[in-house]
Amino acid sequence: AFRLIIFLQDSFSGVLSGYWSVIFENQCALKGTSVVIKCRYDYPSDHTVTSRWWSKAQYIFGAWSLVPLSRLHSPPDFKYVGDDHGNCDLEINNVRHADEGAYFFSFVTTRNRWTSRNFAELSVKELTAVVQPSTVTEGDHVSLSCVSGCSTPTTIVWFRDGQLVPKPVFRARRDDAGRYYCAVLRQETVTSNLVALNVQYRPTNLSVSIDPPQAAESSGVNLTCSSVANPAAVNYTWYKKTDDSSSMLQVGSGQVLSLPSVEASHTGLYLCQARNSVGENNSTEVLLTMTSEEQGLCHFLHFLIIISNRGDFKVAQSRRASASTYSNLTGLCVPLQLSFPCCNCRKSRNMAAVISCPGHFVNPW
Repeated sequence: AFRLIIFLQDSFSGVLSGYWSVIFENQCALKGTSVVIKCRYDYPSDHTVTSRWWSKAQYIFGAWSLVPLSRLHSPPDFKYVGDDHGNCDLEINNVRHADEGAYFFSFVTTRNRWTSRNFAELSVKELTAVVQPSTVTEGDHVSLSCVSGCSTPTTIVWFRDGQLVPKPVFRARRDDAGRYYCAVLRQETVTSNLVALNVQYRPTNLSVSIDPPQAAESSGVNLTCSSVANPAAVNYTWYKKTDDSSSMLQVGSGQVLSLPSVEASHTGLYLCQARNSVGENNSTEVLLTMTSEEQGLCHFLHFLIIISNRGDFKVAQSRRASASTYSNLTGLCVPLQLSFPCCNCRKSRNMAAVISCPGHFVNPW
């Protein structure tokens, strides 16, 4: 077995000085890129180069051997870019991890042959993407860094889910969540591993749905609260505006508020509050109403009707009361309208009457 000794030299010696020599520069390359292994060789001036080739050290059957690149089991995508007069550069394209190792240069002249006693070491690295921190709250700073493992300067660009990222440092928005990777400028096929950025935010876009939209007395109704949040909202609280509208009263918890038997006291304005580990938010208020059959003893809207001596009437105000209170008026409903003539009015003076009908005005005379 032979010993592999790395010979490093920053500058090349003169070519064709009359001495037998081969001088290399070690190279580090990113997987998928192209690299040129720099090489210079020298030989006596009265010799002429007739052939030259590159070999790679291979451990075969317990011993190191030099195998020409073209004869390797899995040869690199290589090209000799030197000449016969002292330049022995080797280009390797689409570098793989399998291409790592020790490379030797050999040449034959009209009077002798020479194989380098030192070698060029090729190391293959990959881009490594890092997102710090990987989980943030909306509005926090995020820093993207890309480590190549090679000291060769490269210009790095960033992508999120395939879209170019303009800056590697930014304040996180919820739209910034996704999978990031870095790449080498103008070699965007050379990419790093994927790293995820998780942007958390409090519940937003709260909405309340009512099913059914209108419920009859003693029937069931469900109020469902929906929100957009990361992480998902885990706590829901329901509130109902009090009769005097001065405050909100907590009436339940959970994403769905179920009212199995609706009563007049259930009607009114509701809102839900959603909460996660980041914060909380409230929905807008929604109105829960009831409908009733004409002959039923249901609760519905009642109108205070002002009857004038001119024979018409109009709505002065509205409130809620029991239909049973005015059950003698249930057959007197007329189509809903803001004002209409008062037919068969026998009263000659102004008077007020409280009447009731589901979604209608009533003429009780």
